[in-house]
Amino acid sequence: MMRAPRDAQKEQRLTPEQVEALMPYGSELSLQTGDVLFDERSVVDSFYVVLDGEIGISRLDGAEEIPLETHGAGEFTGGLAVLTGRTSIHRARAGAPSLLLEVDSETFRRVAVELPDVADVFISGLARRMRYTQRAYRQQEKLAALGKLSAGLAHELNNPAAAAIRASEELGGAVREAQLAALAHDNRFSPDERDRLIAFQRETVAEVVPLDPLALGDAEDELAGWLEGRGIGEPWDLAPTLAAAGVDTGRLKTLTDDLEEGTLESGLGWLAKTIELVGLADELATSAGRISELVGAMKDYTYMDRSAAGEVDVIPGLENTLAILGHKLKGVRVRREYEEDLPKVQGNGGELNQVWTNLLDNAADAVDGRGNITVKGFVEAGSIVVEVVDDGPGIPREARERVFEPFYTTKEVGAGTGLGLDVVRRIVRAHGGEVSVRSKPGETSFTVSLPVDTTRNGG
Repeated sequence: MMRAPRDAQKEQRLTPEQVEALMPYGSELSLQTGDVLFDERSVVDSFYVVLDGEIGISRLDGAEEIPLETHGAGEFTGGLAVLTGRTSIHRARAGAPSLLLEVDSETFRRVAVELPDVADVFISGLARRMRYTQRAYRQQEKLAALGKLSAGLAHELNNPAAAAIRASEELGGAVREAQLAALAHDNRFSPDERDRLIAFQRETVAEVVPLDPLALGDAEDELAGWLEGRGIGEPWDLAPTLAAAGVDTGRLKTLTDDLEEGTLESGLGWLAKTIELVGLADELATSAGRISELVGAMKDYTYMDRSAAGEVDVIPGLENTLAILGHKLKGVRVRREYEEDLPKVQGNGGELNQVWTNLLDNAADAVDGRGNITVKGFVEAGSIVVEVVDDGPGIPREARERVFEPFYTTKEVGAGTGLGLDVVRRIVRAHGGEVSVRSKPGETSFTVSLPVDTTRNGG
């Protein structure tokens, strides 16, 4: 749910003097940690002002409880249900030992007359909450529709991707057979020359070692020069294909020993075309396989076809998130430092993946496609700790103190909503954990600590 901006929250908080003036109008109520103040089945007929402690507000989505907001001293809850005269759409639970002031709706009518400044805080706060609630519901409906669309698309993509993989594998074999058949009927070559070309092609496919761009460019230049020196036509067309397949001048020299001078150019043309066609078939298989991997990662990321709540292994979640964000991480060096055999945590896998997405997305923005990101996972003091470290320019001191505030962003207008890290903090706290940030020029680290043996309580 969207939260009110920080200045709006301040306006919704009663001052100590206003709370003191309100005390004669209500009665005090004590709650222990975990006690429910009201839930979705409750008819709420009172305003509750937090005097001490904190009250967590959440809502049910099916069987899942989703945290929305936490009210501290001077803030109030229960107002929306009182205003509409209906049962609550939320639930309220004490997140710590708390003391509240309960003001029933009948008494509040007197407050509106006798304490107009206090009533104004209630009424203006309720108006804002209703606007944000309506906006959040509209956004939720859009996301739900998008989720159903994505689920259907993932299922639909799987079948053609699998078919493409099978077809491309068969295509590679068919290309080889067709090229071998063409060579068998090419009278320019003797039987011994055909056998040597076939053996050379098979050796090339088996021994290919990818080169880095700089080494590949040097190999192409060397091959083209060698071919040109032997009078081979169009050497700059042949050289890139041969070099990419790992053929160098040394290997070509051994081939020329087995071919007549008049058939060398034709043999190299056949060899290059066979390598190119087989390579294209392999590229199709690789691309189709990548589609299947991404669909699988998306299904795991969203916990499609399985319950999102339960035991969660954070490492696969991090890996699925890195796969999905692969387009943003091109050119970025990502280093993993995962402790082996990490225990699982109790929680909602889909929500935790939102945490990893926001942290990694911010890190990718910070390094801007040319830096380093390190993702760590380890156990410390009975908790699973995940760190996302980037070597970007860092976060200014004044911004570090506000990065977890809702609607606060250091990005340009239109580039960020300022809700990502607010979502991170709320999800992590709902799992009983903590999130923190350290930053200096050249190193920013976001650290998430999740208890291993604590189940979610939704508070």
